[in-house]
Amino acid sequence: MKRTAALAVVLASAALLVGASGAAGSSQTTTLFGTVGPEFSIFLADAQGNRVTKLDPGTYEIEVEDLSDFHSFHLEGPGVDERTQVEFTGKVKWTVTFKDGKYVYHCDPHPSLGGSFVVGNPQPATPPSAPAVVTPKTRLVVTAGPSEVITLKTAAGKAVKRLKRGTYTVTVRDRSRIHNVHLTAPGYNRKTAPLTFVGTQTWKVKLARVGTLRYRCDPHAIVGMKGSAKIVA
Repeated sequence: MKRTAALAVVLASAALLVGASGAAGSSQTTTLFGTVGPEFSIFLADAQGNRVTKLDPGTYEIEVEDLSDFHSFHLEGPGVDERTQVEFTGKVKWTVTFKDGKYVYHCDPHPSLGGSFVVGNPQPATPPSAPAVVTPKTRLVVTAGPSEVITLKTAAGKAVKRLKRGTYTVTVRDRSRIHNVHLTAPGYNRKTAPLTFVGTQTWKVKLARVGTLRYRCDPHAIVGMKGSAKIVA
């Protein structure tokens, strides 16, 4: 009887140890791995090397390796805003807590260089309303630089996505010796020149046909320095 009781105590103790060990294992923080550079690449992966697309809410370790002094790794979303500095190269580690929602990571100087993932079950986004149609009475502004960004906006600062046919007055701001502004549309093609030009010009842009107005920086369009707006009747 004594031997049976002692065995029961040993087994009970072993069960407690196993339970404690399992509890400790379940509380371990998952590590994710981010990389940016040395060329135009950025990545966030799990321990198996798979690109992160969906995660459960919780606390994670993020190990980031920044391999370029002209890129950064910027992670942001609900409750999270972490980044490396552009000039920095090396490794950093962040501890973050993800909530239900969408998170993005990107390079600050090159916004088109990035990715995203969702956490948990975020609420569906409200469908965006159709963009307003800009008329020829509206003055437009195209700005290139000084960083690798080019924009097409109204004089009031609103992004332009749809334009009615007609002739527009466009203020063209070329703010860098390594960028230019190049506009193309059906029947229209003009750019600032030479490439080293820096300054402001005013163009009359005639959009005579339905189609697409495209704007870009020729040397840097390949890295995302470009955009477009639809031309409608």
